[in-house]
Amino acid sequence: MQTDEIKLLIKKFALQNAVKYNKMPQPGAVMGKVMAVSELRPHAKEISPLVGDVLCEINEMSPESREEELKRIAPELIAELKEKKEPEKGLPPLELNGALVMRFAPNPNGPPTIGSSRGIVVNSEYTRKYNGKLIIRFDDTDPATKRPMLEAYEWYLDDCRWLGARPDEVVIASDRVPKYYKVAEQLIQKNGAYVCFCGQEEFKALKDAKKSCPHREQGAEINLGFWKKMISGDYKEQEAVLRIKTDIAHKDPAIRDWVAFRIIKTPHPRPEVGDKYCVWPLLDFEGAVEDHLLGTTLIIRGKDLADSEKRQRYVYEYMGWEYPKTLHWGRVQIHEFGKLSTSGLKKAIAEGVYTGWDDPRVPTIRALRRRGIMPEALRKFMIDLGLGETDISLSLDTLYAENRKLIDPVANRYFFVWNPVELDIEGAEPKIARAPLHPAKKEMREIPVGTKVFVCQSDVDILKEGERLRLKDLYNIEITSISPLRAKFIGTDMDLVKKEKARIIHWAPPEGLKVGVLSPDGEYNGIGERGIEKELDKVVQFERFGFVRIDSAGVDGVVAYFTHR
Repeated sequence: MQTDEIKLLIKKFALQNAVKYNKMPQPGAVMGKVMAVSELRPHAKEISPLVGDVLCEINEMSPESREEELKRIAPELIAELKEKKEPEKGLPPLELNGALVMRFAPNPNGPPTIGSSRGIVVNSEYTRKYNGKLIIRFDDTDPATKRPMLEAYEWYLDDCRWLGARPDEVVIASDRVPKYYKVAEQLIQKNGAYVCFCGQEEFKALKDAKKSCPHREQGAEINLGFWKKMISGDYKEQEAVLRIKTDIAHKDPAIRDWVAFRIIKTPHPRPEVGDKYCVWPLLDFEGAVEDHLLGTTLIIRGKDLADSEKRQRYVYEYMGWEYPKTLHWGRVQIHEFGKLSTSGLKKAIAEGVYTGWDDPRVPTIRALRRRGIMPEALRKFMIDLGLGETDISLSLDTLYAENRKLIDPVANRYFFVWNPVELDIEGAEPKIARAPLHPAKKEMREIPVGTKVFVCQSDVDILKEGERLRLKDLYNIEITSISPLRAKFIGTDMDLVKKEKARIIHWAPPEGLKVGVLSPDGEYNGIGERGIEKELDKVVQFERFGFVRIDSAGVDGVVAYFTHR
């Protein structure tokens, strides 16, 4: 097989891989396909450099042009990809017996995270599809342990709007405490709740032994008296709680006579609430009452919260209410973030580990927005997860692939050189370099350049004296010295790349901008071409680096947030 035939075969396999996974293929994966051709196996050493050359060529192509090229040279491989059955994605249809009312109920003790976005998107998608009602309910009835942040209420609503999930109604639980008191009083009158004065350890011992608390049968009138003293502030914290009567011998200890209200003397951070109440409902009680009051017909929650439903059903049975239909999904763990809790993030931000809730290293929606992730990409990512109960662990690469489809066709291209090294070029004359603003656009960007440019230290590290290469969209050079870094101008003919397989590297002019890029794996500082400062709040592609969102531009230079490769 001739060299040209081998390169064509490599190109077919590489393009098929790139189209299938929507990213640059790994050399090993392509090499494995080529080596499956028996007559080529003895020639691995000669073929390996050819794979590298072809991958360099494909790297310069957009995802759309890769697919078009594969259709042209190997339509059978496109057909092969389409024949392979894709796993089912998306949300299953609902069986409804009436109007659909759903709620997303966050605790506003921090901003929405990637995990939060799943609840926001799925609830909004179903209510949109079935012409239902979407309620955002802030479960903010813990002013101490999970103390709400005043900013977080608006952060949630803002991120919901950004995700295309505008609520039909917004409810704040701390505004509705009297409604919970009323239900509690009714439960006491129905002998379904009682005031308990046992210490935590004392009650645990009784519960574990499946024995009743001594206060359990003290009667409705006595319990009402104790309850009124609780809400009047007559008792200290932890001196008394209101419990829901359940099966004290239930096989699950977590279900046995669970706590519905406790005394918390810490004022609520919302000024309109403040110290108005000293008895607060726990989430299982508040959520149970609100789902009834708001007419919720379908709840989607994590399977780890199945016990909540078991506890709440006691309240519904006492009150004669009908419990909403429930669906459960499994946990989703994102590789890039591991186990980061809101309280842990809050502590790390206070200690200066992160710059804030929109630091590119944290898993908040605000951080993703600042990095340049599009809401449509995040919505599709979450919808495609479906509603399976199996726990899944995945990478953000899938989200990035969706986002790349949206930004690649519109993101302008620029040069950015990180860890810059100055390169003197002998024989070069000052000129205006012209480079495409975007591969699919006719518009060009103009870059003034003299006899010096900046190149990346990572490129310098592999340079050799005498090596001939091309400065992208500029001209060809030959390296004459590594330290100090020098070269000589050797012309503009593109044949250098085609015939000698010369490398192409990017560069930046000395008169460029200071640019800093904040990314999940650190900070990159360097020089970028002028023109970048005009792209404020837009996503652009720094060639050979990745997509970034331009966050700020001023006299001190440009700050960008890394989006993804």
